[in-house]
Amino acid sequence: MPPGWLETVAWISLGVAFVCAAVIVWDIFGRGFRQRMGVMEAVWPITALYMGPVGLWAYFRWGKAKSPKYEAENGPAGERPMRVRVAISASHCGGGCTLGDIIAAWLVFALGLTVAGLALPWEYLFSYVLALSIGIGFQVWAIRPMQPDLGAGQLLGRAFKADVVSLSAFEIGLFGWMAITQLVLFTDPHLFPDTATYWLMMQVGMVLGFLTTYPVNIWLINRGVKEAMA
Repeated sequence: MPPGWLETVAWISLGVAFVCAAVIVWDIFGRGFRQRMGVMEAVWPITALYMGPVGLWAYFRWGKAKSPKYEAENGPAGERPMRVRVAISASHCGGGCTLGDIIAAWLVFALGLTVAGLALPWEYLFSYVLALSIGIGFQVWAIRPMQPDLGAGQLLGRAFKADVVSLSAFEIGLFGWMAITQLVLFTDPHLFPDTATYWLMMQVGMVLGFLTTYPVNIWLINRGVKEAMA
């Protein structure tokens, strides 16, 4: 087991993150501040799962303001600054990665898959495949309302083109931190998903993934491959 103090810190971090995500879910679905882009109703609470209070602040600062209900009560929010639009595009990618990584971690753990006693190679494989699948699904969800006339093949092609590079950049940051965690920081024993510390390290890795995908999203938006979130 990880040190007791670290487990305590991890539980606090996870608890705060879950509360932040729950507040966003309640604001969207309980109070009716639905998002114009339906995919963001999933992305905002998922972002709070690894960014915690920062994700909650970002939602109330920039996400809620784009709700039709909020605009009806307060007037149009106006266009968000480009740096914010890029960040929201990056969080969109992070949403798919986060879900894929959570599912993959528990799946590999439940199946007991290892290579030379290490689950990391299997986690990489499962995480990437699941994150890419979910990420493309999120892109389809985002693109369809903006371009309803696209055929199914064109829609999937656009989604794949927009997401694969961005998602890969996110995973580079996350996978690099996972390697440091398992091969440097916690070698004997390795961390497993049944400890809070494992998920604290994943929170850190996902924040690093967001930082590595942010400049890639700038490049993709400038090249017209991906749309900045309005």
